[in-house]
Amino acid sequence: MKIDPYNHKERYIKWKQKAQHSGLANISSYNSDLILQYLDDMENGINIAICNVKGPRSYIRLNTLRDKLRFFSMKFKEIYDLDKITDVTEEQVITFFTNMRKGNIVRQDGKRYASTAYFVKIFKAFWHWWIKVNKKKGIEIRDISNDLDTSQDKPKWVYLTEKQVKQLCDKAKYEYKILIMFLFDSGIRSPSELINIKVSDLYGDCKELHIRDEISKTFGRRIKLMICSKLLKDYIIEKDLKKEDYLFPINPKVVNRYLKRLASKIIGENPSEAGEKFSELTMYDFRHISCCYWLPRYKSESALKYRFGWKRSDKIHYYSELLGMKDTITEEDLLVDVTKTEIEARLTKSENQNQLLSEELESVRKQMQQILRFTNKLYQIGGIN
Repeated sequence: MKIDPYNHKERYIKWKQKAQHSGLANISSYNSDLILQYLDDMENGINIAICNVKGPRSYIRLNTLRDKLRFFSMKFKEIYDLDKITDVTEEQVITFFTNMRKGNIVRQDGKRYASTAYFVKIFKAFWHWWIKVNKKKGIEIRDISNDLDTSQDKPKWVYLTEKQVKQLCDKAKYEYKILIMFLFDSGIRSPSELINIKVSDLYGDCKELHIRDEISKTFGRRIKLMICSKLLKDYIIEKDLKKEDYLFPINPKVVNRYLKRLASKIIGENPSEAGEKFSELTMYDFRHISCCYWLPRYKSESALKYRFGWKRSDKIHYYSELLGMKDTITEEDLLVDVTKTEIEARLTKSENQNQLLSEELESVRKQMQQILRFTNKLYQIGGIN
């Protein structure tokens, strides 16, 4: 059984039951019914747009969709006085997201939305569903989402060097010390994969970790633990953990609060090289940090992707931004093809000369043997006389 750290399934089912009984609050009945119809299709994998991945959506995704579509309904009513989300025009929707990107439309706390592109993609997915549903009825709906800007700025995150990670470990409580080194070494997705790891997923004296298919976002994998294996082994003994016990039965919110306090105390409040303040450190940042550590150490890109459970190469740059990389060029790398060819020609010439000298030496050796035999014969003749 896979642990759901944020109770996405339970939350969605409870919300859906309430919404089906009394509708969605603060939006029109038309929008409420439409959103429920859309979510029901997404839950069952029906009317998925051609360009999107087929199949039912996860409860994480369903919770996100319900929140964002309710947000669109309320905002379109507030700004354009629209009771039907499907009545929005191309000009209105483009203007809406442009203002959102510029910071003219802000959150309830007055802050700008972190990723307008994420909202855009959700609206596009909804609109493509609306097109497909109507097409089945013989109704043509124009795609007003074609010109929406889906570009996005890279989110800020906390970058730590290997030295800074060790500084945190030195000052952390025992359980957190083990957790930090495990996150740094494995690069595991947290909390989703992390909290589902059992003692039985460790092999070879805690030197290998099996991330099972059923707990992985992408695919299962078996990776080597090169840094934390000894710590893990001692930790399991210390905690008297059994095979089927979860390795880290944590509360993600509590852990993240602790990491933020620890980083603020040990490293400070300044921004890291990846833009985010050290005091905002979370478990998920260690996936970025781990990628930065392993990137220059892996010999192949495919092996690195396997370790982190990635299918696309662009994830490597997304997670690392090449932080911590060094210029490793040597004088040998300066030997371009032309220079190498010249050296190879010289080596061939030298080998030929050596071969010639060897042949001459062999000829001299044979001549000396002949002279020696002739001399021996002379001595023999002289002895007889």
